[in-house]
Amino acid sequence: MTSSTPPSALPGNPYAAAPGADPYSGQPAGHSPEAINNHYRPGSSLDELNAAAQRIAANVERVLVGKPEVVRIALVTLLAEGHLLVEDVPGVGKTSLAKALARSIDCTVSRIQFTPDLLPSDVTGVSIFNRQTNEFEFRPGPVFANIVVGDEINRASPKTQSALLECMEEEQVTVDTHTYHLDAPFMVIATQNPIEMEGTYALPEAQRDRFTARVSIGYPDPAAELAMVDEHAGHNPLADLQPVSHADQVRRLIEIVRAVKLSPDVRRYAVELVSTTRRLPEIRIGASPRSTLHLVRAARAQAALSGRDFVVPDDIHAVAVPVLAHRLVLTPEAQAGRRSTAEMIRSLVQRVPVPQAAPDPTAHWTRNR
Repeated sequence: MTSSTPPSALPGNPYAAAPGADPYSGQPAGHSPEAINNHYRPGSSLDELNAAAQRIAANVERVLVGKPEVVRIALVTLLAEGHLLVEDVPGVGKTSLAKALARSIDCTVSRIQFTPDLLPSDVTGVSIFNRQTNEFEFRPGPVFANIVVGDEINRASPKTQSALLECMEEEQVTVDTHTYHLDAPFMVIATQNPIEMEGTYALPEAQRDRFTARVSIGYPDPAAELAMVDEHAGHNPLADLQPVSHADQVRRLIEIVRAVKLSPDVRRYAVELVSTTRRLPEIRIGASPRSTLHLVRAARAQAALSGRDFVVPDDIHAVAVPVLAHRLVLTPEAQAGRRSTAEMIRSLVQRVPVPQAAPDPTAHWTRNR
């Protein structure tokens, strides 16, 4: 996909806005030669974010070879305070991705193997009667961790899957009328196999909608698979993986992402992109308002990872498919025609007009029709 961000909005362009300014704010760029020729330079906070992100990405790529785009989406989801659904065929590294990301951060990590006999209390925790104190004591479940790895989430019943609904949306757990808050950062990384459907329960729409992004790893190319055989055949790289960041730093990075600016034009563009999914004849259920929030948060994280403190349309394009595709429900006719939701989102990105800038650096921003 070619870039749809106006050249004048890209960092380093002589017509770029003044350093730190949002090129989509509807305001003219600086008129002085210094303002016009000064390239955008990220501040120290963005430098810290990119340095930490590069360390985490390099660590994860020691395990997941040849999939930098998948690792990028995982980092975007982490910094956007979201949850990641990894969906693919067996043996491509779904669980390895989740465990490698978890081990790259020095924080509390738990793993839940979802099975048909798993109960909601096995996830959230249970109150146990203490005979010594004659009171009930709450024993926290594995969901009380910074990063929760849920393996084969669709193996559990919908009743057990629903145990994650409250914690994923509100970062809290309610057991026996008592509410317990979860420590930040909190991220659920769930895997599921869409091929072996025997003994599985498809995730309901409400569950899928709580996942900020969905990725499919796919098969590696021959060169990456050969490198994997050379490096991993006799040794598991997960065993030697050491943390390269910690929970306090991740919380700091999330605050940096929250401060990334989102102009009114780009905000309206995100809303228009999502709302258009609800009007397509091939789609029975379009993207929800929650998906708009997730799209904007992910775009902020994408912009920060690109070294900018403002969002441009290309940031939204980069995360549109992972954030929106899994939330759409096709009509039976579209399913019969083998249409994919990812294909529809890519087509939508090409059709919905994006904010554009006039080539004159002193002109105001307009919209391309």
